[in-house]
Amino acid sequence: MALLELDDLSIEYRTAAGAARAVDGVSITIDEGEYLGLVGESGCGKSTIAKAILGILPPNGAVTKGQIRYRGRDLTRLSLAELNRVRWRQIALVPQSAMNGFDPVYTIEQQINEAIETHMKWSAAEKQSRIAELFRLVGMEQSRLKDYPHQFSGGMRQRAMIAMAMVLDPNLVVADEPTTGLDVIVQDQILHRIKEIHIRLKKAMLLITHDMAVVAENCDRIAVMYAGRIVEYGAHDVFERPFHPYTMGLCNAFPDLADEGRELISIPKAPPSLLDLPTGCRFAERCPFATDLCRKLEPALVSVGDGHVAACHHVARAAEFRDSARHVRTWQAGPATA
Repeated sequence: MALLELDDLSIEYRTAAGAARAVDGVSITIDEGEYLGLVGESGCGKSTIAKAILGILPPNGAVTKGQIRYRGRDLTRLSLAELNRVRWRQIALVPQSAMNGFDPVYTIEQQINEAIETHMKWSAAEKQSRIAELFRLVGMEQSRLKDYPHQFSGGMRQRAMIAMAMVLDPNLVVADEPTTGLDVIVQDQILHRIKEIHIRLKKAMLLITHDMAVVAENCDRIAVMYAGRIVEYGAHDVFERPFHPYTMGLCNAFPDLADEGRELISIPKAPPSLLDLPTGCRFAERCPFATDLCRKLEPALVSVGDGHVAACHHVARAAEFRDSARHVRTWQAGPATA
């Protein structure tokens, strides 16, 4: 049995302009000890999935279809009291902004202690020992526990947040854009700490990011998300031999030291509005390989290899598309008219 299963999950936000379907029929699994990367542009629904797993969607957001099963239990059907027993003890969150995740008027130690006391009845010595152990794990001096969040750098706050997420030894850690706002050196340090936890403690990880290079380096499997849907899903073949043009576009946007002189290429235009999703493939208006079929009929996920699926009508032409997608002129030309 998988540790976590999202089964045909759909989530909508009620807005003054109508219902925005942020997640539409998403199905993914995370096994015990697995490291899954969920990658896509801002606004594609990645963070909405993280919030839904933890049961912390805003008041105007709701799961409209499907299930979120943790060890077989549908989290969407649990009461608040039952969810609170799952949060932190079974599933923990490392949020995007650690500064916003900490209360500025309490020390780091007080806030981690609060997390422990909400769920466990540990002695003062047990709490102190556990916190000290985790601070060592994330590379922090124990003396900094008495400090306030504003006395930490951005990277230190994020490492403290990782320690706080791990304090009750959860089985699954959801890291939602954990390096937002950090410089590249600190980003690498944070990702190294997260991977170290995954390897040493054998924890399952869901890493949410917009950076294809990050998931390529760190994750066992990759799910590529676009406009609320999964468009490609698999292991390292996803970035080594992508079958969906959107994945090809993401791969073009990060540098490859082994391919000297290759120009970085951005995907033109913007994703569609979640309030007014187009008919057919949602990437068609940005795709240089789109045909009339793409604009009329939404493609289903089809198998393209061992454990590798992609949602494209033209997977048989993927090798041709990969070669063409490496040239900036392909993307500058805009969608095909055939």
